[in-house]
Amino acid sequence: MSTERTSELERRAAIHRALGDPGRLALVDALVHGDASPSELQRALGMTSNLLAHHVDVLAGVGLVRRGRSEGDRRRSYLTLVPDSLDRLGVSDGFRAERIVFVCTENAARSQLAAALWTGQSQVPVASAGTHPAVRIHPGALAAAHRHELDLTPQRPRRLDDVLRAGDMVITVCDRAHEELPTDPPHAHWSIADPARAGTDEAFDAAFRELTDRVGRLAPTARPAQSDPAQSDPAQSDPAQSDPVQSTRRWRQK
Repeated sequence: MSTERTSELERRAAIHRALGDPGRLALVDALVHGDASPSELQRALGMTSNLLAHHVDVLAGVGLVRRGRSEGDRRRSYLTLVPDSLDRLGVSDGFRAERIVFVCTENAARSQLAAALWTGQSQVPVASAGTHPAVRIHPGALAAAHRHELDLTPQRPRRLDDVLRAGDMVITVCDRAHEELPTDPPHAHWSIADPARAGTDEAFDAAFRELTDRVGRLAPTARPAQSDPAQSDPAQSDPAQSDPVQSTRRWRQK
């Protein structure tokens, strides 16, 4: 057996050993659709901080998980599944949504690019919004879309309150926006660096590449939500659980 083949088998065996623990498998499942901070994972999985740190170290050691520092609260870090690891794991967990709403702080770059990338890759409708919208789309985002032949129609950035409606699945693509939004109802998060900070073509291209990868992995698993009379009947639903609009407005009133 060749050295290269032996090395590949050993790498795969290490991944399987790492996932042999139910706690680590649950951690990977929790990161399939988005990033999360250690404290968020502790609450979601009911793990102690020491146990979670041990599991993260094991998964990072075999190349399944990576850590990144928040651009908002610098005391916070986010855990992300390494893109190639999803192919090795064969993860294909599908979901249904009435609409996807990508959110960043200003709705001027990352969320606009994400929505444009989503269009044409899924039957699920898409929109974008900001927690503190800017006056216009960042010219760097428009330039990046032009370089990569993405159809990004200039639209005035919009406030999340004006866009969000019941049934939407929110995906924050900005650490600051993620840390501002309430945890109920839950939303997915992609920790993507703000290209406007550097303002260079390279920074916008890097954000574009990561968004392209993330959207390309998630969009094929998304399916339009099925109409459910029980869900559409206010008498049979809990507004606190089903209406992200009211939850977001409560956040803005704080």
